[in-house]
Amino acid sequence: MSVSSDAERTAWDRRYRQGSHSSREPDPFLVYACEEFVEPLFARPGMALDLAGGVGRHAIFLAQRGWQVTLTDISTVGIQHARKAAAKYDTRINFVVGDAREFAAKQGYDLILVFFYLQRELFPRLAQALRPGGLVIYKTYTREHKKFSSKGLSHPMYFLDPNELLRAFPAFHVLHYHETVREKGIAELVAQKP
Repeated sequence: MSVSSDAERTAWDRRYRQGSHSSREPDPFLVYACEEFVEPLFARPGMALDLAGGVGRHAIFLAQRGWQVTLTDISTVGIQHARKAAAKYDTRINFVVGDAREFAAKQGYDLILVFFYLQRELFPRLAQALRPGGLVIYKTYTREHKKFSSKGLSHPMYFLDPNELLRAFPAFHVLHYHETVREKGIAELVAQKP
């Protein structure tokens, strides 16, 4: 693990200990994407990856619906919170502490989720990890977000350029794409691997 990974793990462990990023409610975009795309396309739940999934709110949401989920996060504390919250569904969730930059996804996922995490060099690896017909559901900040909040993220590498997420998975069929500048700068994507 690199020095930057150690610093990142320490920072996220501290945030989770302090109660930051502790919501157990799934992001409304995931709920929407499941209703509109996941449930119609998958007659039976399959294998999912929740990358940088923190305390497991999305992994738990999917496990409740019968999915087998691998939850990865850099924070040991975040994964501990996820294990505790997911006790009822722990046979459906594989908890992995690890840096997404060192993440070596096995192939064969039907669904990959990424929420509020941006590591551009992972886009091709995520595409490769999906089975044909699989979906990527992605939501994160755009450069427009800096107009609304001076807290938290500041480095340009954490913000998408306009339409960048739309082009991140070029061979995929885009089922949903939306960027907003209302109260936040956010991009949302649902795309299917051919």
